[in-house]
Amino acid sequence: MRRRVYDAERHVHFVTFSCYRRRKLLDHPQAKRIVLGTLHAQLRRLEGKCVGFVLMPEHLHVLLWFPESGRLSECLKQWKRTSSYRIGNLLKEKLTAYASTTEESPPVWQPRYYDFNIFSPRKLAEKLRYMHANPVRRGLVAEPCDWRWSSARYYELGRSVGIPIWRIAEE
Repeated sequence: MRRRVYDAERHVHFVTFSCYRRRKLLDHPQAKRIVLGTLHAQLRRLEGKCVGFVLMPEHLHVLLWFPESGRLSECLKQWKRTSSYRIGNLLKEKLTAYASTTEESPPVWQPRYYDFNIFSPRKLAEKLRYMHANPVRRGLVAEPCDWRWSSARYYELGRSVGIPIWRIAEE
């Protein structure tokens, strides 16, 4: 049975996906830069908007919006495919010690993703708080805006976070 993705209503989508077998492939800053750069390219290509994100060592959360239906799955497919290829090359060429501890050529990402439609400004604010608090809950930083790989710095300090953030009016 195929999983349904509700992408016809042009809602903001809260998306989560993980590294294959929860490996910490996003621990290295260059891997995180690859993920953000690839997302930025896909959003430009598909005229999408990023409302927020957090990159963790083994998974990520992102809030995305597209002006046309059907773009979410296309974006995620290309984002995961391209970043997987580039992270794989990074492992082979620069992070050989870490790569030697993993299986031969495993995928970078789990095949699926979790998608949750955001129907209200209140739910959007809830999801932003949840994902921005992720590094704090894990003990990686003391405050959400201390985590470099998150849109929390944009929301709290007005600082650039590597990709444009589309701030939607909050309740």
